[in-house]
Amino acid sequence: MDAERDHAKSELEQFKVDIASAMKQMASLDKALGKKEKSLDNIRNQIEQIQSGIAMKNDEMGTELIDQLTSEERDLLSRLNPEITELKEKFLLCKNSRIEIETRKEELETNLSTNLMRRQKELEAIISSADSKTLPLEAESKEQELKSSKRSLDELTAMLKANVDAINNFTRKMEELKRHRDDLKALEANLEQTVQDGAKDLEQLMSSRSMHLAKQEECMKKIRDLGSLPADAFETYKRKNKKQLQKMLYDCNEQLQQFSHVNKKALDQYVNFTEQREQLQRRRAELDAGVARHFREVFSELVQGGHGHLVMMRKKDGDADDDDNDEDGPREPDPEGRIEKYIGVKVKVSFTGKGETQSMKQLSGGQKTVVALTLIFAIQRCDPAPFYLFDEIDAALDPQYRTAVGNMIRRLADMADTQFIATTFRPEIAKVADKIYGVTHKNRVSYINVVSKEQALDFIEHDQTHNAS
Repeated sequence: MDAERDHAKSELEQFKVDIASAMKQMASLDKALGKKEKSLDNIRNQIEQIQSGIAMKNDEMGTELIDQLTSEERDLLSRLNPEITELKEKFLLCKNSRIEIETRKEELETNLSTNLMRRQKELEAIISSADSKTLPLEAESKEQELKSSKRSLDELTAMLKANVDAINNFTRKMEELKRHRDDLKALEANLEQTVQDGAKDLEQLMSSRSMHLAKQEECMKKIRDLGSLPADAFETYKRKNKKQLQKMLYDCNEQLQQFSHVNKKALDQYVNFTEQREQLQRRRAELDAGVARHFREVFSELVQGGHGHLVMMRKKDGDADDDDNDEDGPREPDPEGRIEKYIGVKVKVSFTGKGETQSMKQLSGGQKTVVALTLIFAIQRCDPAPFYLFDEIDAALDPQYRTAVGNMIRRLADMADTQFIATTFRPEIAKVADKIYGVTHKNRVSYINVVSKEQALDFIEHDQTHNAS
């Protein structure tokens, strides 16, 4: 029993020594963990700096610098992009590995603070109350736990070393990318300087071009001031030198002094005025024929079975005013050379299509209104306006003429894309209108409101009934 007790004591002492050494190792591990934590903090700072640097490089790489690079530099940049992507992936792996290591470290710290310390106290309590039989078994379990902790520590150390190596490799790659970026910036500065020099040269060339254009314009103005020139003028004087041309110019100026009182542009002005007069005469003839033709068409549409036409009234210088001088069509030239002038138009219409035509003096008020509207619609067909404003044009018309006028306004609005604005107290125009506005007067204030076609027709009917009564 004494020998066994002595052996147990010796084993107990040995366990105490092992526990003391384990505690020392744990203390050293704590110090190593503290150093590793500082190293991890430094690594985090470096990673943040590297990330900010990568963001800056990405911003720089997002500019249009690639448009100014040579083909070799573009090839090099295209080869570096996959490497950068690969480094980013490695960086993400290192970051995830670092997070796993930190998580593992926290677990170890938690295990150390909660389990191992508590286990140490339990062991101490067990040692104080242990007998000789249970000590060897507990010592063996402790040795196995210690070996497991050593293996875990070795694995963590190896992982940390691999992460440090990866970070170092990534740092070297970043340094290479920085050097390449500096080279690209230098190349960009050279290209910008080249562009600025080119812009200055271009500005000088544009200034010179403007000056020469101004001189050319001045010379062309002087050539135009010379008036009409012979067809071979440029070929004749192209072979002469400047001194000969100056001498000839001086002689010409001396000769022109004799004709200083003559209008040098009389011939050009005569030709221009003649062309303008011919154009105006053609345009007048076209308008006269067009309005007369449209007048006949419109009158036959408004007055069923009727017919009418316009007659241009003309007279010559020296003739007395004669209302019967209304022959239309071409005339023989005056042998005395008198100028023929237009003094107005004359209307001849027949509302029945039978008998002689009537002039405006022989028509009633309603018939005069029909003729006036016919002339307006004829002019509209020949030279349309964007809109027309009619104020009670149907007041003096019979129902059949009001219906014909309303249908024509509707047809012209649809075909010619022309807007007609008309005021009326009759239902014929209101029936063909797109939109109707009612004007009311109340308390010395006028009000304009949109009304429906039914409301407008009811109002017109009520107004006609009230006026009839």
